[in-house]
Amino acid sequence: MQKIITILLFLCFYSLSHAQNAVKRIKVINKITREAIDGAILSYGNSSIVTNNEGVAQIPFSIKNITISAVGHKAVERNIEEESVIIELENAPVNLAEVAVKGTNVFKTISKIDINTRPAKSTQDLLRIVPGLFIAQHQGGGKAEQIFLRGFDIDHGTDIALAVDGLPVNMVSHAHGQGYADLHFVIPETVNKVDFGTGPYYTNVGNFNTAGYVNFETLNAIEKNRVQVEVGQFNTARLLSMIDISGKQKQKHYGYVAGEFLYSDGPFISKQHFNRFNLFGKYNIRLTPNSNLQFLASAFNSRWDASGQVPDRAVQDGTIERFGSIDDTEGGYTSRYNASISLSNNWLKQQVYFSKYQFNLFSNFTFFLNDPVNGDQIKQREDRNIFGYKASSSFAKYINNVRLNTTIGAGFRHDKTNGSELSHTKNKTEVLQAIQLGNVNETNAFAYVDEKISFNKWQFNLGLRSDYFINKYTDELNVQMPSQNASILSPKLNVQYAATNNVQLYAKWGKGFHSNDTRVVVLNEGRKILPAAYGYDLGITIKPIKKLLINAAYWKLNLEQEFVYVGDEGVIEPSGKTERRGVDVNIRYQINNKLFADISYNAAKARSVEEAKGQDFIPLAPTLTSVGGITYQSVKGWNGSLRYRYMRNRAANEDNSVTAKGYFVADAAINYTKSRYEVGFVVENLFNTKWNEAQFNTTSRLKNEPTEVTELHYTPGTPFFAKVKLALFF
Repeated sequence: MQKIITILLFLCFYSLSHAQNAVKRIKVINKITREAIDGAILSYGNSSIVTNNEGVAQIPFSIKNITISAVGHKAVERNIEEESVIIELENAPVNLAEVAVKGTNVFKTISKIDINTRPAKSTQDLLRIVPGLFIAQHQGGGKAEQIFLRGFDIDHGTDIALAVDGLPVNMVSHAHGQGYADLHFVIPETVNKVDFGTGPYYTNVGNFNTAGYVNFETLNAIEKNRVQVEVGQFNTARLLSMIDISGKQKQKHYGYVAGEFLYSDGPFISKQHFNRFNLFGKYNIRLTPNSNLQFLASAFNSRWDASGQVPDRAVQDGTIERFGSIDDTEGGYTSRYNASISLSNNWLKQQVYFSKYQFNLFSNFTFFLNDPVNGDQIKQREDRNIFGYKASSSFAKYINNVRLNTTIGAGFRHDKTNGSELSHTKNKTEVLQAIQLGNVNETNAFAYVDEKISFNKWQFNLGLRSDYFINKYTDELNVQMPSQNASILSPKLNVQYAATNNVQLYAKWGKGFHSNDTRVVVLNEGRKILPAAYGYDLGITIKPIKKLLINAAYWKLNLEQEFVYVGDEGVIEPSGKTERRGVDVNIRYQINNKLFADISYNAAKARSVEEAKGQDFIPLAPTLTSVGGITYQSVKGWNGSLRYRYMRNRAANEDNSVTAKGYFVADAAINYTKSRYEVGFVVENLFNTKWNEAQFNTTSRLKNEPTEVTELHYTPGTPFFAKVKLALFF
């Protein structure tokens, strides 16, 4: 490993010292939305290069004539004399024949189809665009969804790194659970692109990147103003508006504001009274042809009531109906306010951001187990401020036919949380006992360097990331505890080989991590507080025919010993070492110019390493999932989709004596679009399947029961649900 690091650092310094005036910098953007186009192909002679996530590629300085093409855009030919230039591409129908088998995640370059045609009540639903990723809502629509990916029950975000326009979504040392990731502050229609990757192989992604990462990028500009109304079952209504605020010179000043309001009572007997309000604004100023200043601001507020999980025995004996409740006083409210300023030019991209976040949640998982008189309702609350800064710079150098691309980055994130609370309550109003109460201060400073070496049919990607944490917790109920510090190095190595123009082989190896809760860190005196994850992928991407794209990979991931802070109980539990391995297969096929089919198959085996065989199941870890569907995509006129998702039965406890039930659910959406309006119809759970969304093996006691019972508790999945929409464009 020391040799790898030494070689990496040498290449970086060599590349940086020789990068000046060695290349031409080409940035490719969408002409209307001003968004960077990643995965665009720049072809010159017998060579080609693909743009990165910033839409940038750097070619030898001597090259002048190039052809630029990208999925969903018209190809252009240009003669480039300048050292730096921006190429604007116009929209065109999507054609899979244009997709290049380059890079290890070409599927994300065509995710735009999915964004436009898949039903989404919130941005959290758009997470399903990631192949193999499932979500489950289990408290009234306002709580962050439970996430499943690659053999992980990720809870609310412990093992997946989520971000929006550079803003971190995961909350460290959260009152409800480590990595809690609530995406409801993003309006779905503002999302332009979903960048994602599975495994811990990405140098620019740090904390929580074990099972994978997802980055949402919102539109920089809109083509038309939009006003939209949606009405559906269960007293559901939604209002949306998106208004262009670009200046007279739209090429230099462009932006928009968007607002959303949603209300729904849901299918439960006790009405949810769920409401969500979002306000979002984004504005860009091109200071020079090669530099851009961006302002972003948003406000989010949500409030809801909930019925919680129901015990299976109470439904079976008729005590309650399937959509009934034992304690219908659950619920909560939350808010988040964001502000961000980004400045980018040819050689440096910087961002400074601030978020103010509030969270208040009432739950009751065990009913009358601990308190037979008042019940076991708990309150989890926090008030948090997040400050952050990040910067990155990329350089390129050609040495004969060898291309070196170096990226370096650094930054920090500081979370200051006041009044992080866990209390035993009654009817949301009366605090019976304070269990945990304190203030959390957590800082994460990081730096990384990433080197891509490309020649002939090979590409080697070497990376090294360093993270440093400062954890401090002030306990308002007990003794004061000293701060604890820790650091971790995360090396990465990815290799790609283009066997032919239509076949690419790849291998990935990487070390990732997720931090532990600050309360764990200080109570455990800083020991084993940054558990590492070691993973590798062996895969192939192939286009056997022009409009058929297949990706298959075998993967494995091992997690070290870690200590977990159980936010619902205020205790620390060791989880031990784990091992996960599996197979992912993703297929896309374009039937004709407008009709697409896709299927994803994901199998995983998750086990605890240190437990006896038969006692080593990891509760709720998915074993087999599949999603797929048919999509009809047209710029104007009819478009829509018919999709399914399937999850197989899986263990709900360590010896697999309790089973979390699998399900098969289908959704459908159809739209008719014209230049001035769009009419749409969406059906969730098309066949009215009876299914369980969130499921847990829980020990509980009902009010009249003499003893406790351990069994499956669940939140029933949404039944047949239809809604219509009308959107006006002007």
